[in-house]
Amino acid sequence: MSNVLLIKGHPLTSETSFSVKGLEAFKAAYTAANPDDTITVLDVFTDNVPEIDADIASAFNALASGQAFDTLTAEQQAKIGRFGELTDQFIAADKVVIANPLWNLQLPTRLKAWVDTINVAGKTFKYTAEGPVGLATGKKVLHIQANGGVYGGNDFASVYLNGILNFIGIDDITSVYIEGHAYAPEQADQILADAVAKLETIAKTF
Repeated sequence: MSNVLLIKGHPLTSETSFSVKGLEAFKAAYTAANPDDTITVLDVFTDNVPEIDADIASAFNALASGQAFDTLTAEQQAKIGRFGELTDQFIAADKVVIANPLWNLQLPTRLKAWVDTINVAGKTFKYTAEGPVGLATGKKVLHIQANGGVYGGNDFASVYLNGILNFIGIDDITSVYIEGHAYAPEQADQILADAVAKLETIAKTF
């Protein structure tokens, strides 16, 4: 049995979002092929993903200097606590699927906030005399991204996400790009259908 974490990085539903449509198609096919696995869906737009702000940044500094957690403000404790929960949730996952649109050549900001929770010194990577070493090894990641244009994985969002995953020790990454529908809207249905078929195939062996 595997623990699978699905990250929904779009605020809309599959009715209008190609990335969410792809995520749902993958989830249905994966569930059918792996009925005993545990699947958790995290919606970064509704499931309280704290952004690193003044509360969190100052709390990190305080804790690093030796200050006790219970001396932080109630708001700092709540944010730091939730931040840590998301880090631990990611660490506990055997497989992770991330689905998002490409917005202005980058990830949605709410998804970026989640990425910050999985890039944590001492938990998902460590510093050594030879440089940083990833600690999140052994995980499989599937990245589903919908692009209006055609970038083939060379857009800033994909390069950034792959870089972070590699940094924390993950090199088993599969990427599916649902792209080109803005350039060729008359082909949008076929572009989506082809991507869904590919994701359903991947789901059988992921």
